[in-house]
Amino acid sequence: MKKITIAIDGFSSCGKSTMAKDLAREIGYIYIDSGAMYRAVTLYCLRHGLFHGDEVDTDRLKTALPHIDIAFKLNPETGKPQTYLDGALVEDDIRTLAVSSKVSIVAALGFVREAMVSLQQQMGREKGIVMDGRDIGTTVFPDAELKIFVTASPEIRAQRRYDELQAKGEKGSYEEILENVKERDRIDTSRAVSPLRKADDAIELDNSHMTISEQKEWLAARFRKAAGAE
Repeated sequence: MKKITIAIDGFSSCGKSTMAKDLAREIGYIYIDSGAMYRAVTLYCLRHGLFHGDEVDTDRLKTALPHIDIAFKLNPETGKPQTYLDGALVEDDIRTLAVSSKVSIVAALGFVREAMVSLQQQMGREKGIVMDGRDIGTTVFPDAELKIFVTASPEIRAQRRYDELQAKGEKGSYEEILENVKERDRIDTSRAVSPLRKADDAIELDNSHMTISEQKEWLAARFRKAAGAE
């Protein structure tokens, strides 16, 4: 079976990361969370006072960006990768509503996307990877052998995000999260640089009403076909 590149794109809170992590673990591939990279940059901006309302101090960020270290390390207990920012574990910190409400602003900056895409392409040079994000199949790996585009209704995605925050004991109202989901959709699909869109050769997956096991089965079948196992 040949090694391939798997690109999973789609809207926020569709469960792309969980889906990609599980698939990578089951087939023995390396998982790269591109969204976590943009979230880490956003967290850096928040911690260093680079936000002024919904505007980013781009001059300071341009100066800092080459020195921001983003890395992934496997958690020995779960076997899943975790995000590190400048050597510190930030996996939970980058998933907060504060970061979620600002990440699309940072991700829309051309110089940030250019730096992250370059880093992602370096990570995926040897194939045998699963990467999820917003522009993996269109910009980062346009020649990926398997491209999946994941979608679900905003209401269902907001409920998933709300449940996730509740499980962590974090505050957040469903209405606020729903507005955040819709605003992120608007920004992601309308930005000038690498807007979120379904690649022409991507397979769409609407997981609004799918169980986790149904989703895994669906993905496994697409992987086997793309990798030449069927």
